[in-house]
Amino acid sequence: MTFDQIPDRRGTHCVKWDGMETHYGVSPDDGLAMWVADMEFAAPPCVQKAVQDMHDHGVYGYFGDESKYRAAIQWWMKTRHNWEIDPASIFTTHGLVNGTAMCIDAFTNPGEGVVLFTPVYHAFARVIAAADRQLVECELVNNDGRYEMDFDAYDAQMTGNERMLVFCSPHNPSGRVWTKAELQAVAAFAKRHELILVSDEIHHDLVMPGHTHTPMAHIDGIEDRLVMMTATTKTFNIAGSHSGNVIIADPDLRSRFAGRMAALGLSPNSFGLFMATAAYSPEGAAWVDALCAHLDENRKVFDAGINAIPGLKSMPLEATYLAWVDFTDTGMTREEFTDRVQSQAKIAANHGPSFGQGGDSFLRFNLGTTRAQVMDAVARMQAAFGDLQ
Repeated sequence: MTFDQIPDRRGTHCVKWDGMETHYGVSPDDGLAMWVADMEFAAPPCVQKAVQDMHDHGVYGYFGDESKYRAAIQWWMKTRHNWEIDPASIFTTHGLVNGTAMCIDAFTNPGEGVVLFTPVYHAFARVIAAADRQLVECELVNNDGRYEMDFDAYDAQMTGNERMLVFCSPHNPSGRVWTKAELQAVAAFAKRHELILVSDEIHHDLVMPGHTHTPMAHIDGIEDRLVMMTATTKTFNIAGSHSGNVIIADPDLRSRFAGRMAALGLSPNSFGLFMATAAYSPEGAAWVDALCAHLDENRKVFDAGINAIPGLKSMPLEATYLAWVDFTDTGMTREEFTDRVQSQAKIAANHGPSFGQGGDSFLRFNLGTTRAQVMDAVARMQAAFGDLQ
């Protein structure tokens, strides 16, 4: 199983490559697309076969009998995460941004507060604002290149208007894998302030060797306020399937969520269900294990090269394929270091401020590609900041 060859995605309606010039002024002809959080790799053969079987059948009708699909999710969560789930607790949404929006719609009202620990995945803030809720940013503490939470400060920020906490685990953009003690502290914070706790765990399968992800569902005493969100999309590089799962154990929360799903007439597309069923399998598991080993080596190459540039620091990546690089010690303004990355290195990377408070001095780089492309990115960065050597 190799991750050294990738398809050319240019000209295929790929937002990551075909949209990079519009968003960053970096041409796909000679630039590197390292922004959108999907990988360059083809989906695993088991997923491709499921799509091929659909093609061969030729009829793309409504999907019925979700028993195999739900059983595949159960098997994966039990086998990979030691998490037993009731199939009746699974709701399928059009991806987890949609899942987040559905939670905000089902469990909060306009004008009420939704808490984020920032910097964090930018789509959360976008849907909170679009839903006319109040965005409450609790900034993470950057402790020598490692994010930590300051609950004394967060407690002081709460006004009583907050109704929900959207939590990212593992953390995007830093790749932190939260410890069980940290998760217990998050749960206690949610209980103190009577918050619904939405735990987005979309990156939970992409964990580096030596680290272990703990599902929030393993934390005792929060079932009555917990909403879990998982998906195949990041794990198997099938984000275009727009399929995700909102998993709710509590009967009352489940009923409220089901009511909003019904009111909006939402149902999943058959392509996403067939792909997810195929992905959550022993064949899919073997592919993910090989992928994580590849990503770990990419991480090592990238971090070594970036950290060798004076003034640049790449946060140690414990999960995900997203590197979070701090440019603070260059002494440059955000505009200056961003221009060097885009105009000189010709790399399109996510701008830190889009992730909220605490992101101003950062850029996020996607390492879900070949080793050669990661090495190319490092060489471009070292040349762009060569005067700091």
